[in-house]
Amino acid sequence: MGRGKVELKRIENPSSRQVTFSKRRNGLLKKAFELSILCDAEVALVVFSPSGKAYQFSSHDIDSTISRYRREVGLTHSGQGLRAVEVWRAEIEDLKRTIETLETRQKHFNGEDLSMLEMKDLKQLERQLRTAAERVRSKKRRIVSEHINVLKKKHRALQEENTHLQKRVKLHELQLLDGDGSSRMLANYYMIKLVQFVD
Repeated sequence: MGRGKVELKRIENPSSRQVTFSKRRNGLLKKAFELSILCDAEVALVVFSPSGKAYQFSSHDIDSTISRYRREVGLTHSGQGLRAVEVWRAEIEDLKRTIETLETRQKHFNGEDLSMLEMKDLKQLERQLRTAAERVRSKKRRIVSEHINVLKKKHRALQEENTHLQKRVKLHELQLLDGDGSSRMLANYYMIKLVQFVD
């Protein structure tokens, strides 16, 4: 005598429901295993208990099986992933347009591709070039001025060094004259001349 047909509805008794879940889960996992062996099928099974505990079986690597399934049904990216891709695609398009605009402006500054510009655009370009040229000239003047100041400082330093060396030479000459027994009057004369020279 066969078993009666079981009515499919939620089991209200928690203990009976847990026992039924355990038995049916094990039976389901067993069937999945048998299917993969008997039919050489790629099987992946994931079950979550009412309490949230996960049970799984996979005849192959479960991540690769899930990825294969997502490709088959056209779910390569999640919704969040698709939004991120769209954001990046829009960002790339904006950057492309910005690059094109900058390249066009660079050509105009070089005097190229001016045939499509109207008189208003040409006047604006002329003002921009005039401003740029003035900035370049201002920068050049500042660099030249700084270079001149550096040269002046070097010139003053060389003059001071030259004066110092001439003073030492004169003193040395006076010492030689005094050491040879020459008259002190001559030595005093050179000393006076030296003082006048330095002053």
